[in-house]
Amino acid sequence: MTGPRKRFDPAHQPRRDSMFEEHVHDPYRARGKWPEPTVCPECGAVFHQGRWQWGEAARDAERHLCPACQRMRDQVPAGELTLSGAFFVAHRPEILNLVRNTETATRTEHPLERIMAIEESEDRTVITFTDKHLAHGVGEALRHAYQGEMDSHYTDEDALLRVSWSR
Repeated sequence: MTGPRKRFDPAHQPRRDSMFEEHVHDPYRARGKWPEPTVCPECGAVFHQGRWQWGEAARDAERHLCPACQRMRDQVPAGELTLSGAFFVAHRPEILNLVRNTETATRTEHPLERIMAIEESEDRTVITFTDKHLAHGVGEALRHAYQGEMDSHYTDEDALLRVSWSR
């Protein structure tokens, strides 16, 4: 060994109690709390007890667009699902019905998770969502019901989850 041996000295340790600013990827995620109660004038969702939910709003509730309605107005999806393949083309109405039913069931509990748009072409369909969890959930529902190949990847620069399902 060369040189004096260094001993552990707790007085010379770096501080670990400092606050770091969290990097928020989603510009539509609230950085603070909404005033309670707040109602969305577009869809009627109510911010109550710390979350957006369906229900009756108080008459004196503040009026602000919810994050889902703001995304729809700005046309900035959080998730995108691309459906393709010969099986999809042959069973398009049945598969799109499953997509809509999954979205409806999810939206009853989570008002911010909605389909934004469905763009159809001959060999594929692209569905955009207001929430990335719904895009992934619909892809999983398709894989569970019809098998097929599902791939998902998150683009950090766009804060967008891209999911593709094909069979």
